[in-house]
Amino acid sequence: MHSWPTPDFKKIPGTAQPLRLYDSARQDVVPVEAGDTATMYVCGITPYDSTHLGHAATYLAFDLVYRQLLDNGHEVHYVQNITDVDDPLFERAERDGVDWRELGTSQIDLFRSDMEVLRVFPPRDYIGAMESVDEVIALVGKLLDVGAAYVVDDPEHPDIYASVAATKQFGYESNYSRAEMETFFAERGGDPDRPGKRDPLDALVWRAHREGEPAWDSPFGPGRPGWHIECSAIATNRLGVPFDIQGGGTDLRFPHHEFSAAHAEAAHGVERMANIYAHAGMIGLEGTKMSKSLGNLVFVHTLTEEGVSASAIRLGVFSGHYREDRDWSDDVVAQAQDRLQRWSEALATPGSVEAAEAAVAALRRHLAEDLDTPSALEAIDAWARGNRGADSTEAADLIKTALNSLLGVQITEK
Repeated sequence: MHSWPTPDFKKIPGTAQPLRLYDSARQDVVPVEAGDTATMYVCGITPYDSTHLGHAATYLAFDLVYRQLLDNGHEVHYVQNITDVDDPLFERAERDGVDWRELGTSQIDLFRSDMEVLRVFPPRDYIGAMESVDEVIALVGKLLDVGAAYVVDDPEHPDIYASVAATKQFGYESNYSRAEMETFFAERGGDPDRPGKRDPLDALVWRAHREGEPAWDSPFGPGRPGWHIECSAIATNRLGVPFDIQGGGTDLRFPHHEFSAAHAEAAHGVERMANIYAHAGMIGLEGTKMSKSLGNLVFVHTLTEEGVSASAIRLGVFSGHYREDRDWSDDVVAQAQDRLQRWSEALATPGSVEAAEAAVAALRRHLAEDLDTPSALEAIDAWARGNRGADSTEAADLIKTALNSLLGVQITEK
């Protein structure tokens, strides 16, 4: 499946700063120790609705990661999936009286469009669940072979589950207690009460065929992939194990990322699927998390249709730290637009090259320290407040290049 065009990235004068990110597993900010090619997997959408600010904030966070890696001279092998076979997609299609494939295709097209507008770097490999069924079947077979998965005793629906006991370190990625895991599992697509499971937390890896659902042939009977194993197969087949960064929203920390990692680790005999598990916080509207179920969504395409620029959206999202749960509001938009205007006006009198170099160095330093965007934006605010009168094309070009390449923000001076 194709992704979307790659935005412009220009080399920035000065010295890049090595990137450090918060690893949920180690519960600490650690260096990203990548080779010449940094490897990153970020979980993609289930395409049954348009891209809202909650989605956008996650992909913008990992777009910043991508940009800092480029600034450090790495090539980036970025992989993202699309869960284009899943219950929410089927349910929405049935509700709207459309074919689920057509619904999925239309929403994937909208997502691509939104990501292009926001100037998000695209994945090198953009893979749908339907494209990866053979990979999932192979991985399920490995898990069965090593005793990490089992078939429930149900002749009518012989589903296959992966055992939480398959890896000694299960739970290391999320660091949640058993009680927390049970709560999140039930809330986030798990089926703790399924008869025949050895443990309520065991995760579905192959759903045997049900009437009215799509199915693919396999050695263990017709059916379709479970959710977690889809990402596990897609990521490890393209990036190997361990890869550098596994990314997504905090709501994926458990069960999705925990089980994706456990499936890969059990099948490949490794201790970690990824070296760093990074998670972006949730976006709320008037104090309540944005979600499709609540209907309190702000859509990217709606904002752009209302005249809010991609740069203003980015600055609004970046005004809070990526790991924090934060609110979106008209005030956030207005403050972002004001900031853009101040920066644009400052570029008309950009001051000395030395001051611009100091601002860019501060920008790099803050972004390298776990994507500290509030401090990074303040560094440019300070530059904008302090520049006086000088008309230095070199200084203006340096600031504009750094903002475009490191933050994805484009400014035209007034």
